[in-house]
Amino acid sequence: MNEILQYLKKHGERLDSEIALATGTSLAKVRIHLSELSEKREIMTCLSIRFEKGKKIEGIRCRLTGYIPPAAPGRKSKSQLQIS
Repeated sequence: MNEILQYLKKHGERLDSEIALATGTSLAKVRIHLSELSEKREIMTCLSIRFEKGKKIEGIRCRLTGYIPPAAPGRKSKSQLQIS
């Protein structure tokens, strides 16, 4: 489960199938771990349906709860954005 948390922290919101491919774990095991993490409120999940080339793809979209990724390099600080 730690591997899943680290992956989500590094890559942000992902589908369960993407997590399974990246971690080398079966989709069934990933879904079990995701449900456990969701019960502990370490991640947020929602069901997702999307269509690619007319094919319906269903999955579970996941992201860490309460995690705010660091600002991208090159962004201005809030003090620089305020007008004096």
